[in-house]
Amino acid sequence: MEKRGFLLTLEGIDGSGKSTLAHKLYDWFLSQQKPVIKTFEPGDSPLGKILRSVMHEQKNNVCDKTEFLLMAADRAQHFHETVIPALDAGKIVISDRMADSSLAYQGYGRGLDCELIRTVNRWAMRDIVPDCTIYLKFDPTRVLSRVKNRHGNLTSFERETIAFWQRVSDGYNEIFANRKNVITIDATLEPDEVFGAAKDALTSFEPAL
Repeated sequence: MEKRGFLLTLEGIDGSGKSTLAHKLYDWFLSQQKPVIKTFEPGDSPLGKILRSVMHEQKNNVCDKTEFLLMAADRAQHFHETVIPALDAGKIVISDRMADSSLAYQGYGRGLDCELIRTVNRWAMRDIVPDCTIYLKFDPTRVLSRVKNRHGNLTSFERETIAFWQRVSDGYNEIFANRKNVITIDATLEPDEVFGAAKDALTSFEPAL
């Protein structure tokens, strides 16, 4: 399948500021009158909302393999319903999380088979890969303090220990160590500074954007 649009993913551990950056990038592209959509995983589809609820809000623990398979089902639906149609229409797709999150969280964090996760991800995404990934690098010891300031019920991930967050963080660092299309930004910077760094780095992807 020929892909005419541009797929931009934002990755990082919880609390790193992905959602804030996604909003700022979306508004920036709109100001340039570029066709853009903003989406996220898991949960940005009617089916995805149900799957996200099962993962994060159910009373009985979901096993690690089931957790990944729910993520993969959400991803397959996300690509079918949102990502592929937008790319085919020539749009910039900004996605808060994608396949690398499963590698980091279920692979490194939960200890599942990373190669199997990669294989299922490729199948769910129909061999489409991000054109660019922005990795917001964040100290895992800060996750718990940021989570405490959030309102409402915590997700299954937000209830995890620092040891889990360290494994996920180490996983992200390894995943992105040698990848050429990754922009790494210090997530401890102020949101406007993070946005400025992302915007400056993305100019190197012109005219694809």
